[in-house]
Amino acid sequence: MTVLHPVPMAATEALTAPRQTLADFLQHLGDDEFYAFCQQNRDQKFERRADGTIELLTMTGGTTGNRNIKLLARLQVWAEDNRTGLAFDSSTGFRLANGAVRSPDAAWVRIEVWQAVSADDQARFPPLCPDFVIELLSPSDSLTDLTLKMQEYIANGCRLAWLIDPKTETARTFRADGSVSVVKSFGETLSGEDVLPGFVFALATLR
Repeated sequence: MTVLHPVPMAATEALTAPRQTLADFLQHLGDDEFYAFCQQNRDQKFERRADGTIELLTMTGGTTGNRNIKLLARLQVWAEDNRTGLAFDSSTGFRLANGAVRSPDAAWVRIEVWQAVSADDQARFPPLCPDFVIELLSPSDSLTDLTLKMQEYIANGCRLAWLIDPKTETARTFRADGSVSVVKSFGETLSGEDVLPGFVFALATLR
């Protein structure tokens, strides 16, 4: 489960301002301050909502971590062969147009979009929304919360997004046109469609 604001005051000493509560302090961090805050707390993983609320994400268990690497490995192999964009892992934070900073389990960005970002911004939280994202539900995740996150990606320019639930063996595909399709069997294969031509993923790999 995602927990809000449970960051020890000691972890924010370098950035705190007088007479602010911790929650208020966190909610009003600017882009540079939030990046610095994340760098000072590398043993934690944070996301930021569009309203400024900071979320502390839980670490995954071994089963989820293994599934994540299977997804990412196949995406990376396709990206290297295709050469039209770059793949990113779950440690990458992307600053969306609505102000949120999100780190999908896997992401892919077209090379022309990536090259339009300055080298300084590439090294921080790139101000862009990936063309393609994958989110994999872990036992602590909420399907409702992750569905809202997928909709946020699409609203901010993502062209294709997969939300995969190993527990129920279902997968949802969200598209830029607003359509959503559901696969109800891990015997099926997901397609990168026209966003990632030729990229396919057999869901049975995640069993």
